[in-house]
Amino acid sequence: MTDRTQPHTVQVHTTAGRFGDTAAGTNRYADRGPSTSKVIAVITGLPIGGTLLLFAGLALAGTLLGLAVTTPLFILFSPVIVPATIVVGLSVAGFLTSGACGLTGLSSFSWVMNYIRQTHGSVPEQLEMAKHRMADVAGYVGQKTKDVGQKTKEVGQEIQTKAQDSKRT
Repeated sequence: MTDRTQPHTVQVHTTAGRFGDTAAGTNRYADRGPSTSKVIAVITGLPIGGTLLLFAGLALAGTLLGLAVTTPLFILFSPVIVPATIVVGLSVAGFLTSGACGLTGLSSFSWVMNYIRQTHGSVPEQLEMAKHRMADVAGYVGQKTKDVGQKTKEVGQEIQTKAQDSKRT
């Protein structure tokens, strides 16, 4: 550890300059215009956004016009269209369910195959480890059983002693 002979210095910075205002209250960015990237963004963004907005409006108008034209047809042909819609909807749902179940089955099969490939070389070691664990658990259960038997025997002897003492008195 070294002794400091010089005192510590503290520098204080004001926050007035952070937001564009100088100490005199004028904006230091007033003499600059927008950056080149902002100008390019506006030049490219306005036509693209306007075109997309125009397409959205045309799609809405077309949808409303088509709905106005086909509504009477739907009402006239509803006894045929409704059951056909139900059949098509159920068919699509069936195909999607079948695909989802098939994909789940394939991914499960792939996971099992990868798991078997990873543990193929170490199966004998895993079996030995499992045997040792089973032996340890069996020894633990045996000891606990012996302890419970001993405790039961002690409680039985205590009850028998109390019963004999109560007969004597």
